[in-house]
Amino acid sequence: MMLRRLRQATLLALLAAPALRAHDFWIEPSAFRPAIAQRVAVRLRVGQEFKGDPVPRDPKLLRRFGLVGPGGETAVPGVPNTEPAGFLSIPAPGLYTIVYASNPEPVQLDARKFDDYLSQEGLERIRDLRAQAGQSDAPDREIFSRCAKALVAAGGGEAAAGWNRALGLRLELVPEANPYTLPAGGVLPARLLYEGRPLAGALVTAFTKDHPEQKVSARSDAKGRVALKLDRPGVWLVKAVHMIPAPKESGADWESFWASVTFEMPGK
Repeated sequence: MMLRRLRQATLLALLAAPALRAHDFWIEPSAFRPAIAQRVAVRLRVGQEFKGDPVPRDPKLLRRFGLVGPGGETAVPGVPNTEPAGFLSIPAPGLYTIVYASNPEPVQLDARKFDDYLSQEGLERIRDLRAQAGQSDAPDREIFSRCAKALVAAGGGEAAAGWNRALGLRLELVPEANPYTLPAGGVLPARLLYEGRPLAGALVTAFTKDHPEQKVSARSDAKGRVALKLDRPGVWLVKAVHMIPAPKESGADWESFWASVTFEMPGK
């Protein structure tokens, strides 16, 4: 038993370490269109451009991990400190949302790496604020939280309702059209919400697992809306980041929130 716990602790340390250096975080179920009662492994990933490391189920970080469907929300079960982070099976056809929210984690980057990250994620406003305060050469002291969703169509339920659920995440991407019925080359409207309200001026980016280098991006308008042309079938990741001054009691300078939603857009 002691040896097993040691192995689990070692796995957790090894797998969690990349989270402090990588950007994107997403949910990658073993099937986006499972059959009814099929066992689905729910994997959490951290990395960039769909190249990621597994994130084990960490009870200290896990704030919310559930499956939301027509009948409400149920917890995604799993074993602490293991990967995949959870398993589920869906009992009835429909569109469901896997939702994950984390507690804040601390991270520190040197000034150059922080500026690079701000540029990549469309957070030039923070870079300008640092310059105005004479902090451009200072390292970043930050806390960050994950706000991830995955849309799953079970039992042929691609056309069912539920693709536009807003689940109350701190930062949340909400599709305003059903990606499972959107033809390749169609435009996916989406809305970005921060604390339930539209967030303007944020960079929203989408790309596929097969061609992550071919990105589609847009800035959210005054109503938090973007329109993204999804030009091919496949597994898509849509993401956005928002940053604010951190609470004084956190000991950090900035607090960031990382939203993502994944889904599989069928071919014609």
